[in-house]
Amino acid sequence: MAAKALPKSIFDYIEGGGEDEASMRRNIASFNDWSFMPKWGSVENLSLATTILGGPSAMPLMLSPTGGTRLFHPQGEIAAARAALAAGVPYGLAHLSTTPMEHVAEATPGLRRWFNLEPTNDKVMLQAVLDRVSNAGYEALIVNLDCRDVGHRERDYHNGFTAPPSIKPKTVFEGALRPRWALGFLASDAIAFPNLDAEIPQGPLSSTPDMWRTLLAGSYEPTDWSDLEDIRTRWNGPIILKGCVNPKDAAIAASMGFDAIQVSNHGGRQLDHMVSPMDVLPEMGEATAGRMEIIVDGGIRRGSDVIKALALGADVCAIGRPYLYGLAAAGEAGVSHVLKLFKAEMCRTMALLGVTTIAELKEGGRELIRHHSETFVRVAAASDLDSQRSLAELGTP
Repeated sequence: MAAKALPKSIFDYIEGGGEDEASMRRNIASFNDWSFMPKWGSVENLSLATTILGGPSAMPLMLSPTGGTRLFHPQGEIAAARAALAAGVPYGLAHLSTTPMEHVAEATPGLRRWFNLEPTNDKVMLQAVLDRVSNAGYEALIVNLDCRDVGHRERDYHNGFTAPPSIKPKTVFEGALRPRWALGFLASDAIAFPNLDAEIPQGPLSSTPDMWRTLLAGSYEPTDWSDLEDIRTRWNGPIILKGCVNPKDAAIAASMGFDAIQVSNHGGRQLDHMVSPMDVLPEMGEATAGRMEIIVDGGIRRGSDVIKALALGADVCAIGRPYLYGLAAAGEAGVSHVLKLFKAEMCRTMALLGVTTIAELKEGGRELIRHHSETFVRVAAASDLDSQRSLAELGTP
């Protein structure tokens, strides 16, 4: 439905990944490498309720920050945030959101709101952003670690995608094919990035790596561990390090006292041919050894995917594309529908798996799931044993 609701270039901005899109495809495929092994037992009083960063969540799910959200529906970030509030799950707002952080906060009292910070080495600007985020009532920071440069998203390049969309013959043609989107876009406030304190050029920018560098006004630069430590001293609340896929980095983050990592390859939109988060999730759990919480995103399309990730050590899963599809199709109601589907699928999967709580799932997770390579090894070993027995019965030396 999202593909039918949006112009092709806008839909491809959601759907596409970096370069050959191998990372994006691997994210989805990696979930198929794991199979469930249900256990027998009572499944009465099943509950998805859990705790994330010291606070309650109705289920082990959150809405990941996404930039440019009003491109997909006029209600944009506010619609998504309201759906998260209704579902009882946290919501992450992108630094490059198209709605001011204060407006989202005013529209969603009671929502657990987390802000996705693009770190900067400009300490004056950094402090101003952090003060603004705190004053707006955001309880946690999500700090990007995977944007030292910008991935080359070839679909956007070939589509001539700009932010905001520029008026040119192709745009007019695509808009004519999607009149509902076009009317909503034209009737809404102009697309802008109001959470950026730096001045940015007016007018559409070509969707190339230079576009995002220009939007970030040259102030957002790579950070090292000392810069992250500086952010930690300036922020009085939980900090999530997003984009961590290396167990050594996870161990360092845990030793420094950060609250959580988000195991992520940016939805396959940055470096192509990366490992998928599911491929490294067990190692991340070993590296952090319970010292910090683990959020995972990338390729999560069903409630059963969430259950697999939790069985492997994640504390919560974050989704991006799935809720954007719902947003594009039906606004707030569409996002709510997606969250209801995830909830129903998680409940059904847990019941069929034989577990009733998230704590029980996490405690016995590795006994409830098996990687296909483990199955192959076990089958091969059993086959070798059968062959040895047959040879022994034949008296073969």
